Amino acid sequence: MPDRPPVDLGLVRAPQAASSPPGTRLPAVAVDGPVASGKGTLGRRLAKALGFAYLDTGSLYRGLGAIALEQGLDLRDGLALADLAARLQASDFQRSDLRQEAVGQAASQVAAMPDVRAALVAFQRRFAEAPPSGCTGVVLDGRDIGTVILPDAALKLFVTASEETRAQRRFLELQNKGDSATYAQVLSDLKARDARDRSRTTAPLRPAEDAILLDTSEMSAEQAFERAFDLASQTFGA
Repeated sequence: MPDRPPVDLGLVRAPQAASSPPGTRLPAVAVDGPVASGKGTLGRRLAKALGFAYLDTGSLYRGLGAIALEQGLDLRDGLALADLAARLQASDFQRSDLRQEAVGQAASQVAAMPDVRAALVAFQRRFAEAPPSGCTGVVLDGRDIGTVILPDAALKLFVTASEETRAQRRFLELQNKGDSATYAQVLSDLKARDARDRSRTTAPLRPAEDAILLDTSEMSAEQAFERAFDLASQTFGA
């Protein structure tokens, strides 16, 4: 398959109404996993290698969380947040502050609300059903892609790593951005976010029954990609 840049989120409009679970007609890769597992880097690179459109679904919730914080909204007000989610623009998912720790924590909180998830699920399914620029397949990464968004995806990966490994990755990322958070703070926040993501009543974080587990604790980004690409090649005949 051709090696071309994946289409980014800015080329797509958010749908206005929710859709029912689709029968995925195009080749699709679902990449799920907890924070700092490496799923985003892997998903983006895999999409490029396959010539598929790529969607980082976490950016939807981060964009919503960032605007909610900016507007001083109550992160427990599901109806107000769902209304905001329905009015988001593609540019809201490309803000420069989406990787800030406070935004990540806000994203985890708003993502636990059923009304918010319903508002954003439609965007994700529309992207998978009709990706932009005539792409022949899609790669979506998030926390419920294989279980909720694309339950019939041909390839499902659940990317994970130990808590300590993920915290160290996130700590180094924040350090490189000049953030003053300590490793202990990052680890504590990561554990709290994991607990919130796994215990929420709507679309909790868990691997799909037919997902392939990819533990990156002892893997480099290159090794993780090679394993994922081998699996995609076997699935799609790349």
